[in-house]
Amino acid sequence: MPDRRDQALDQGALPTYLRIAEALTIDIGGGRLAAGDKLPPERRMAADQGVAVATLRKALQVLADRGLIERRQGSGNYVLGGKANVGTYALFRLELAGVGGGLPTARLLDLKKTKKPDSLPNIGTAFDTGIRIRRLRYLADLPVAVEEIWLDLRWHDDNGLNPRTISESLYRTYADRLGLKIREAEDVIGAGDLPDWSPDEFGIAPGTRMIRIERRAYDQYGEPCEASWTWYDPGRAQYYARVP
Repeated sequence: MPDRRDQALDQGALPTYLRIAEALTIDIGGGRLAAGDKLPPERRMAADQGVAVATLRKALQVLADRGLIERRQGSGNYVLGGKANVGTYALFRLELAGVGGGLPTARLLDLKKTKKPDSLPNIGTAFDTGIRIRRLRYLADLPVAVEEIWLDLRWHDDNGLNPRTISESLYRTYADRLGLKIREAEDVIGAGDLPDWSPDEFGIAPGTRMIRIERRAYDQYGEPCEASWTWYDPGRAQYYARVP
């Protein structure tokens, strides 16, 4: 049986340098790395990530291209912050419990068009069906959460969103494949029973009472377009938000 990484590669896993870039972008977007902060030396960052310096530098160049860091010859890499392409990443709120950070990845469990549940918040249309996405989420290769996402049909395109095209970075997939840009989101934190479709790999029995995040997201026009539930293990992950 192939391991999880092989499965992820079959289902839109990002290249290593992009995973590192996405993780750092999330840290900047969420305020963990603030404007003016100097990043650690490149060789130390590469060693911490377990990659070659060339791979790390490729990731840093992505951040520079996004306007998130400034690369100063002979001095180092400095966070700019507050630039384009950071807003969506600021919406990512889970990190490793107790230590913070953690490279976020995901494994697609299921993607289908199906009837909306009665409990689903409004996602923008009167259609009684929607696009349901179920995933297992990881931080630093540790399974920390399961999530069920519902996307409004007005944004769906079978060619743009399917098991072969969906990326670990879902909002990136929306933007690249569907032209959908998530402008903002509302999160409500409560509790809920782990659903019966939760995979064995998560290591927690379905029906277990968990912390649950209910999210409703809005498109670039300010209209609701997506809703989701995320059940996470507080022993492995924590919800992080920073208010300026």
